[in-house]
Parts: sequence; structure tokens; C-alpha cells
Amino acid sequence: MAINVNNVYQTVLLILNKEQRGYMTPDEFNKTATQVQLDIFEQYFDDLNQQLRVPQADYDYTDRQMNLDDKISTFKCLGNLGYLSGSGRFSLPTIDTISGFGIVYDDAPVGNNFAFYRLGTITYNDPTTYPVEIERLQRDDFYEIQKSELTMPSTHFPVYLYESGGIEILPSSIQSDVSCSFIRKPLNVEWNFTPGTLGQYVYSDSTSKNFELESSEQVNVILRILQYSGIIIKDAQIVQAASAEIQQNEINKKS
Repeated sequence: MAINVNNVYQTVLLILNKEQRGYMTPDEFNKTATQVQLDIFEQYFDDLNQQLRVPQADYDYTDRQMNLDDKISTFKCLGNLGYLSGSGRFSLPTIDTISGFGIVYDDAPVGNNFAFYRLGTITYNDPTTYPVEIERLQRDDFYEIQKSELTMPSTHFPVYLYESGGIEILPSSIQSDVSCSFIRKPLNVEWNFTPGTLGQYVYSDSTSKNFELESSEQVNVILRILQYSGIIIKDAQIVQAASAEIQQNEINKKS
């Protein structure tokens, strides 16, 4: 379940205004909240990499690897790669075949569009046999593998090179039936409003966008927004208190 943006904003305002420390405008909140969501989102991959190196508890709901993968799963997509006959390369997916949403390559997606974030597994869906995972190589290995008959790529053992937002696949006879898994970027957070009769901000649920993080991240989200808000209103006490709580939570998660 996603985190309600209005609940977070009202909580942040309550904490900031409790001792008349300052105020955070909707625009400041939206930009800060979007940055916080990206901070937490990017941290998932570092945390997962760390957890893969340590033993896990064999109990329901306590496996940290699985819990992190669950948090990332919201952003997992599948898409088809388009072949560019002029260059002999494939383009990144433009449609998430699971949801039907479009994928765009910028930091400000519009409507139902998502921004492509990170490439996963590429598969050749051989119509005559079965799907084959395509192995990713660096440029030097991509050249070297073609020099020997023993290592030459085939439709049963294809390879690819990923550079400059494009994908080159060997053997070159593969020009269709290629798909990939990938991670999309979270949508920007938006707390939108309509002007009230007294000029006040009236929350607009229909035009706002909630956080896409799981509800379990709500405390973390609020603390991090408070950390940024302390910088905005120039209150070192808020920054220090929020930073200390965040650090303690990180120690508890990884110990």
C-alpha cells in the first residue's frame, strides 16, 4: 500500500509548527518529497547488495533479502526491445507489457508515462524453441568472443553490449522477439491543492500523487523530509534530530 502524500505533508507541518519553527510550502514539499523518495529508492539496491552477502533468518516476514525485493517489486517492468535496422541495434523498451504504461527517457514523466531507470535481464524469445537469456558483456569481451568458433555467439547462446542507451546483440541474425526486465523510476510526488475562500490551500486528492514506496517507509520518509526542511528553514536542531533518528534506524535495519 502506498504512502498517502497528504498524511505525510500534514505530519511534517505539525512537527515544524509545534514550536513555530517555520513553514514548508507545497512546492518545497513536492520537490523535497520527490528527492527523498529517490534517496530511499536508490538505497534499496545498495542494501540488497549488502544483504546478499550475509545469512538470512529463515522465518516469515524476517528475510531481509525478500523484504527488500518486495519493496523494489513495485517498480519492476517487462518490455519489448525495438530493432533499429539502420544501426543494427535495439532500442530500450517503450511500453511496459505488464501494465501497458509508456516509458519515457526524462526526469519529468507526464500522465501514465514512466522514466526508464535500470536494465535487468534481456531474453531472446526464440519462436522455434524456448526463451534464452542473453549474456551481457563488456566491449573488450564482446570483440574477443567473436574470434573463435568455439565461443562464437549463436541463437542458443547470444550475447549483448549495452552502451549509450542502445543494445547490440550477437548473432546479428536476431532482429526481433527480444524482451527485457527493467526497473522504472518512481513517479514524482505531488501534493496539489485548490485555493480556498480565504486563500488557504485545500488539498486536492484527485490531482495529487502519493508516494510509491510501501507504507512501512512512512516514518523514514517523514524523518528525511524533516531533515531537508531543517535546511530550508535554517534550523540546525531539526537537521540534527532527524539525522540522528535516521542513522539509528539504518543501524537497526542492518545489525
